[in-house]
Formats: sequence, C-alpha cells, structure tokens
Amino acid sequence: MKLLKTLSLSVIGLLGTGAMAQEFSSDIQIRPRYEYTNGFGTLLTPTTEHTSFVGNRSRLNLNYKDEKLAVKLALQNVRTWGAVNHLTGNLSNSTNNSFVLFEGWAQYNFDAKWSTKVGRQVIAYDNQRIFGGLDWANQGRSFDAALIKFKGAKSQLDFGFALNAANENKTVANPLGTVTFGTDLDFKDFQYAWYHTSIKKLGVSFLALNIGRDYLKGAEVETNYYQTFGTYANYAGKKLSLDFSFYGQTGKVGASQVSAYEAAANLGYMFTPKFKATLGYEFLSGKDQGTSPNMVKSFNPMFGTNHAFNGFMDYFYVGNHAGSVGLQDLTLKLDFPIKKVNLSVAPHVFHTANKLTATSDKYLGTEVDLTAVYKASKDITLTAGYSQMFATNTMVALKGGIDDTTNNWAYLMVNINPQIFSSKK
Repeated sequence: MKLLKTLSLSVIGLLGTGAMAQEFSSDIQIRPRYEYTNGFGTLLTPTTEHTSFVGNRSRLNLNYKDEKLAVKLALQNVRTWGAVNHLTGNLSNSTNNSFVLFEGWAQYNFDAKWSTKVGRQVIAYDNQRIFGGLDWANQGRSFDAALIKFKGAKSQLDFGFALNAANENKTVANPLGTVTFGTDLDFKDFQYAWYHTSIKKLGVSFLALNIGRDYLKGAEVETNYYQTFGTYANYAGKKLSLDFSFYGQTGKVGASQVSAYEAAANLGYMFTPKFKATLGYEFLSGKDQGTSPNMVKSFNPMFGTNHAFNGFMDYFYVGNHAGSVGLQDLTLKLDFPIKKVNLSVAPHVFHTANKLTATSDKYLGTEVDLTAVYKASKDITLTAGYSQMFATNTMVALKGGIDDTTNNWAYLMVNINPQIFSSKK
C-alpha cells in the first residue's frame, strides 16, 4: 500500500504541476468467475462434453482530473486459472501472465460544454445494443479513437473517429496494410455521431455510424462502407418504464449490398416495491437459407454488449449467428428481491425471422435465465446464475447438435472493487 501511494503521488506530481483543483484516485478490480458450461453458445453434440473453469480479471485503474484535463490508465490481466504452468508460470513473459493496456486516454475541456477525448477508451451508449463496453467478458472492449464532445444542460453530442492498422507497413505479403477483415468486428475506420436529449423523464438518442472495410477485389484493394443509423428512446416513471429502439443498416460489405434492420421494445411495470415485470420483444432481420449472398439482409449488432440480449447462454450474436436467418425474441423478465438478494427470472422464446430450408417451423426453443445478486459489502458483490436451453428440431437444423439432451450453464462471480487511494488538492 505504501508503494501504491508513492506511485500515486509521483503521478500527481508529473501530471498536475501548475494545475488547480487536482484530483487523483486509484482502484483495483479482482473478478474471478466460475462457469459450468454444458451446451453454452451452441447445442451439445455426440462428441462434446461439459466443461468447468474459472476465468479471472485483475484490473488497476488510475484516474487524474483537474479543471481542464482528465486522464485515465487502466491496466488489466485476464487469465483462466491454471493456464500458466505452476512450475514456470511465475517466470513466464507470455501475454497470459502479463498486464496489458485496457484504457489509456486523455480528455481536455475547452470550456464548460466542449471537450475532446483521445486514446484507448470504452465507447458505450444507451442500452449498449450498437456500442457497448462488453463488461461481461473479462477482457472487455475498448477502442483506439478520438472524440469531440458537447454536453449541455439537457443534451449531448459526440463525434467519434477511429483508424485501424495491424502495423505501420504495407507489403506485398500484406497488401491491405491493415487488420485481416475476417470477422464482423474488424474494420479499417469508422466515424459516428451520437446525439442524446432529455425531456423530463423521457430520453431520446440518435446514432449514425459509418464503418469502412478493405477487401481484395482481384489484385486491387477496395474500401467499402456501410452504415448503421437509428434511434433509442426510454421513459422511466415511478412505476412504468418503456424503451424502444429501431436501427437500419445500408451500404456495402465487400461486394454485397446491405439492407437490414432491428426493432425492439420493452414495457416494464413496478407492481409493488418488491416486484417488477418487463415484457419485451426484439426483431433482427435475416435472410432465407439458400438465398443469394449478393444482398446482406441480416442485421449486425456491431459493437454491442450482445451477452445482455437474447438470453445469457449466448446462442445469438456473440461470435455467432452473423449473416444468418435473423431472430425474434419474446421475453418476460420478473425482478423481485428476497431480503438482501436481488433475484430475476427471464424466459426467452426464440423464433427465426426468416425461413430455413430443412423445416417450415420457425420456433427455435425457449431459454430460461435465473440470476441472483448479493452485495456482501461496499466493495464486494456476488452474482450467480443458471440458464437452460429447451431447444427444438429447428434449432438443430440451424446450428446442429442434439435437442433431446440437457443444455445448461451456471456461474458464480465475485466482484471485488475497492478504491485504494484518493487525493484532492
């Protein structure tokens, strides 16, 4: 602790010379999570078995702020318990046994309303359907980006810019000179604008996102752009809550035109101080199986925190289901505390949005998610969950696997997040 305070005071001295009203704080997060997976992410097959493991995030956050400048450094180590050899692991310099930069940004305030923020940072807006921090994943998600920000009394406006490159060289072996665009999350550059305004208890946001991807068209490199645009609105009353989203996608991915959309609505009502029910529905467009690939009709949630949507077992849009038949998700979430434990039950009824070639039945199955959260102390929170997928033959036709066996998942996560140092001068 003495060493950390010495380091903190040294950083204050380096960053804050000559500044007024300086603040510096530091906190640590230790987050181990045990998981039992038995058909998590996809159905079990005759050759797959259940697994058990503990994933762990260790993160150190350093924050500095004065009247004009804010700076954050976040270093983290992500590992699976036992992944490093116990005989040599302490001597290893592999990435599994080291800290990496999760965030490293600086924000400068030009005045009370306008600022700019540059560096590696989390970008998350609204319900995190399009842009999200992906905090559930131990590694999280952050971007190397530059932002121009406006914040008024009731409105906010962000302009964001990013440019990706795998290295500083463009060679014959790497004609793109950038990342390999083999997954939906890879991109060459993006630009976006996000606007939010509040009218009493109603919040409304608008997002326009433009993403560029390089691809080889014969021997030539070509960059095509496609756009995601739409709105998110939420109302939070004393008992009634409502949110709605609609996003469309257009442009080109590779040589294919894009025409896709997403629509969702959730209606919640607090019946008593200890019981709330929320009815929700989401539609994500897709394409019929066996149709021409010249038109992309499947909606892509892009950089969203997809684990928070469409069931916790991650059967849809978590590294899978891209370019597929779309999805309809009808859910009823029930929230109710029992003493100091906050409980929730959320069944999801899944249907495809488009047709499969093997069957006319669109019903994929039902997933039930149970979650319990207990705040043991100011700095320690325990979260436990159990989910089970009741799949149909349509799910088997879409994803493969076995539908007449138990597919379930359980976890127990401990989040330890104390502030270790805070100073003002």
